[in-house]
Amino acid sequence: MIQSMTGFGKHVLQLPGKKITVEVKSLNSKSLDINARVPQVYREKELEFRNTIARMLDRGKIDFSLYIESNGEEASTRINQSVVRDYMAQLGEIAPGDTVRLLEMALRLPDTLKTEREELDPEEFAVIQEALLKALEELLLFRSEEGKTLETDFVQRIETLQRLLEEVKTMDADRLGAVRERLDRAVADLRETADPNRFEQELIYYLEKYDITEEKVRLSRHLEYFLSTMDANDSNGKKLGFISQEIGREINTIGSKANDATMQRIVVQMKDELEKIKEQMLNVL
Repeated sequence: MIQSMTGFGKHVLQLPGKKITVEVKSLNSKSLDINARVPQVYREKELEFRNTIARMLDRGKIDFSLYIESNGEEASTRINQSVVRDYMAQLGEIAPGDTVRLLEMALRLPDTLKTEREELDPEEFAVIQEALLKALEELLLFRSEEGKTLETDFVQRIETLQRLLEEVKTMDADRLGAVRERLDRAVADLRETADPNRFEQELIYYLEKYDITEEKVRLSRHLEYFLSTMDANDSNGKKLGFISQEIGREINTIGSKANDATMQRIVVQMKDELEKIKEQMLNVL
């Protein structure tokens, strides 16, 4: 079963004094490209977060975000009291005034606030890793659901291509005969002065250039191979992409050999269906 590269997973933890949110979003990409946004205190663990993501996701542009919201009574930012008192004393010497007014002025000056660096809690990190795994599992489920939608669309379009191919096969039975008649009429005068046997040989050679028997057989096999590849246990968007290229090659060859307006219109419809498949193929894992 195929999977989409588009997905989203989220897990929220409520710990004493803080709320932790883990989000993972993925979009299509030719390789695995991870963009991580984590608080400063967890920067040293970013590589471990990336390794966890890489073990579970094969391809895609991944945005990983870790949000830590403190809701406890203690704050990590504190007033640098000694600096504030010194500022107030200096301001009072310049222009004596109300203490509250001096305090307001002092707090606007540099270095009046200091941020205490949080220490990384190993137990909290382990809990966050578990939350990341749950978010990734949710993302994988999202990818599977999106993959089902893509698969349904692919099956319908491949079936349309198979139906159009049957129309081409039906038309092809009389096409070469019509081409031969047109050629006979076009060279009727030349034929009277040419060697009949040589002329017939040249005509057969020319008609063989319009023969699409091999293209019809190969196209039919490619369409069946596309469907069987989608039913495989592992999602393989790259392989499906290669098969769609082969499908396009056979359709183009049929179009170049058709020499028939009605068959050319069918070929245009086939190209349109294949183009829609290729557009959606960019989202397949």
